[in-house]
Amino acid sequence: MNRRKSSALVLFDIDGTLLRKAGPHHRDVLVDAVRDITGRETTTEGVPVHGMLDPDILTQMLANAGEAASFARRHLPAIMERAQRLYVRRCPDLRKKTCPGVRRILSGLQQRGVPVGLVTGNLTRIGWKKMERAGLRPYFRFGAFAETAPDRAALARNAIAYAHGRGWIDGDARISLIGDAPSDILAARANGIQSIAVHTGISTREELEAHGPDLLLEDLRALRLAMLV
Repeated sequence: MNRRKSSALVLFDIDGTLLRKAGPHHRDVLVDAVRDITGRETTTEGVPVHGMLDPDILTQMLANAGEAASFARRHLPAIMERAQRLYVRRCPDLRKKTCPGVRRILSGLQQRGVPVGLVTGNLTRIGWKKMERAGLRPYFRFGAFAETAPDRAALARNAIAYAHGRGWIDGDARISLIGDAPSDILAARANGIQSIAVHTGISTREELEAHGPDLLLEDLRALRLAMLV
């Protein structure tokens, strides 16, 4: 089936943007996966996880436990695989954890035929499981996940290239990246796309404002389709 090319593409972060207060399960599986694979006791305490990619969080956890970067590199593939397997089993019902306005804007984009994707610091199976358990999975065509690129800017670049490669969007499509952290704003700027910051995560309004997003919204209830298409 041929899809008509869209004049817009919208990319969303997950934690703090689509979902909030999703519980300790994600952090817990990172700790448990490190223990299961390496026998080392670690913690996410003291790691500034907001806006970070899961592989970087795991590397920092190991560094804080006294392990060298080479140790992390050697064990990271197995740790990430274990963490995803654990999370898929433990993920709670997240339908009541969506941020305000999420379902309305996703439904509107779907009705307009606008392709929607994820750009997230979550590992692939963790990210998709969250979407499934939140009842949001049908809205997303694709995603760029933490283990597939070295940083968030590269994840966004890969997502844009994927959408172009699939023939989903015009060459001059309006592309937006929506997130709740400074790293989302910086990733959008690095790719020359519209940055929309929402104040639904742990970053303060002042922190977000200091990075100069194109739009700064209290939450997604303030987002209109006209801002995206």
